[in-house]
Amino acid sequence: MNLLGNIIWLVFGGILAAIAWFLAGLILCITVIGIPFGLQCFKIAQFVLWPFGKEIELGHFGVGGLLLNILWLIFLGWELAIGHLVIGALFCLTIIGIPFGLQHFKFAMLGLIPFGAKIR
Repeated sequence: MNLLGNIIWLVFGGILAAIAWFLAGLILCITVIGIPFGLQCFKIAQFVLWPFGKEIELGHFGVGGLLLNILWLIFLGWELAIGHLVIGALFCLTIIGIPFGLQHFKFAMLGLIPFGAKIR
């Protein structure tokens, strides 16, 4: 089921979403200050490309990760999380869209706290 969900995901927007996250990572990596944030965008792009069958573990960060998560949340995270929550809610309006909506809820969680998150 995970393979089928991932293939449908790729065809109907997963590739575009992964490209968007990858381009955001490239833009953030232009400056030295943005490199840690760009690396998180690359991690999220990889997850967005093939999300079914993967889970997120939050909370494995130290003081540096906490500070970077706070900066991420202030400047990028809350907008991304709201966007994914809205898209996920729209997908959940239909029975067929529920699995895809649940993936967007995972992206919202990762969009809030990417530093220290483990994708397995």
